[in-house]
Amino acid sequence: MENVYYDIPRIYTALAEWLACLTYCLVMRRRIKNEDFILSSILCLIVQSMFLVLTKGLPVFWWIPCMLIAVGFMYAFMAFTCDDSRNVIGYYCARAFLLAELAASLEWQLACFFRNITDSIVIQVLILIAIYTLVFTWAHYMEVSITRGIFQLEINNHELLAAVLIAVAIFAFSNLSFVFRNTPFSGGITADIFYIRTLVDIAGIMILYVYQSRICELLAEKELRNIHSMLKAQYDKYRNYQSTFELINMKYHDLKHQIAGLRAEMSDEERKKWIDSLEQELESYSPELETGNSVLDTLIAGKMINFRSNNIKITCVADGDVLDFMHVADICTIFGNALDNAVESVSLIDDPEKRLIHLSISQKKNFVLVQVNNYCENNIIIKNGYPETTKADKGNHGFGLKSIRYTVEKYHGTLNFDLKDNWFELKILIPMGGL
Repeated sequence: MENVYYDIPRIYTALAEWLACLTYCLVMRRRIKNEDFILSSILCLIVQSMFLVLTKGLPVFWWIPCMLIAVGFMYAFMAFTCDDSRNVIGYYCARAFLLAELAASLEWQLACFFRNITDSIVIQVLILIAIYTLVFTWAHYMEVSITRGIFQLEINNHELLAAVLIAVAIFAFSNLSFVFRNTPFSGGITADIFYIRTLVDIAGIMILYVYQSRICELLAEKELRNIHSMLKAQYDKYRNYQSTFELINMKYHDLKHQIAGLRAEMSDEERKKWIDSLEQELESYSPELETGNSVLDTLIAGKMINFRSNNIKITCVADGDVLDFMHVADICTIFGNALDNAVESVSLIDDPEKRLIHLSISQKKNFVLVQVNNYCENNIIIKNGYPETTKADKGNHGFGLKSIRYTVEKYHGTLNFDLKDNWFELKILIPMGGL
């Protein structure tokens, strides 16, 4: 019984570390395409396996340096394949290392137990496949569940240090009996040593998951604050637009009548040209798009100056009456952010003729269908339900789309994005009556 509980095969440890890296690589954004990712993953498995197998015969004092190098390989693999900050990659690397320790320990403990019953290689392989599949599938599911709704995971230096220290402490405590047999926390029987290691690794994994949950809660609170800030900002914009255009409309109608009176009394050709020029200039402030919804009309009118200054052409086919059930602030949030994002996108296009935006609002059976389309020359990737930003500061962008989704879901609606034939589409479907 004692003999079969010695050392986990190095190839098993290498496989566990590789699978742990893959588990978290599938959660993070990847910087390389699927084919390159597969090739890089295979190469990493080969390097990791060769290193651990070839260093098996080294003296015991080389054990810690070899483990550190193995962790370095894990970090290098994740950094090469994933497009995330060094802190996030380091954080996931610490968790991957501890997850690999748990998988390898649990698998070998069960394998040794069944080896006393049968020497069948088939049974050993089945145990390996079953345990690794169970552990890493569970870990991936837990990670996706915890981070669901988080637009961008952010890890600061203190959080990274805490995760690394937890992983180091758990690793040291779980392997204490292999180095020092005469401590209050060491096991004297080999089987007990394996039980201790497995149980400590399980405890460590759960500690890190609780820690991850707290990080995600703080990020969710931060995102919610940003969303509410954007909701208020769009509504404030609308109120400013409303006040401004009420004044403009009054001046517009007054001047219209004054020009008409002046034209009737004056016959001088130069004065006529001046009046014509003034009238043309005045026409630029008249409402160009009327949707049937006063809030939406005010929003579009408020953005017209921005459209003109950037040579952006906007067309609109809208039945604004179908929005009457929505709150003013919600209309501001949805259409204000959608149009702002479209303007930001087309403003980057060099050719002014391609700076095109189209807005449509219609009723489809018992649903309100909203589509905001803009011409787009970039290849946009939809990830986690949102278009990926091309800006360097990814953590502080995307809240406009988050606030749109937050508002749409309040009315039990859906938000989708698509890119087809160089046209980016934001599509919203809301049940009539919504709330």
